[in-house]
Amino acid sequence: MSQPWAAFTDHIFLAVRLTPNGGRDAIDGVDTDAAGKSHLKARVTAVPEKGKANKALIALVAKSLGVAKSSISLASGDTSRKKTLRIEGDPEDLIRKLGALVES
Repeated sequence: MSQPWAAFTDHIFLAVRLTPNGGRDAIDGVDTDAAGKSHLKARVTAVPEKGKANKALIALVAKSLGVAKSSISLASGDTSRKKTLRIEGDPEDLIRKLGALVES
């Protein structure tokens, strides 16, 4: 299975499929869509209006990876369930943390 991230020199892009109004804030592992692309499955309790679910997603990922919320931005998918996050930082460190997160 391919990984839901792509590494660059000072950041990574992370593909996410978000379920807003999901009953709890959690990361539910990695899944593959019909096209064969992997994405991180996440759910948040926030509703999908006025960017609340996007902000909750950023907070969840920041807390899970131990990085500042300010180092995460929404690269694409503002109103879609499928989103791409740009996470600033050392790519090797971020990938190691993501790997541990999805394996647990």
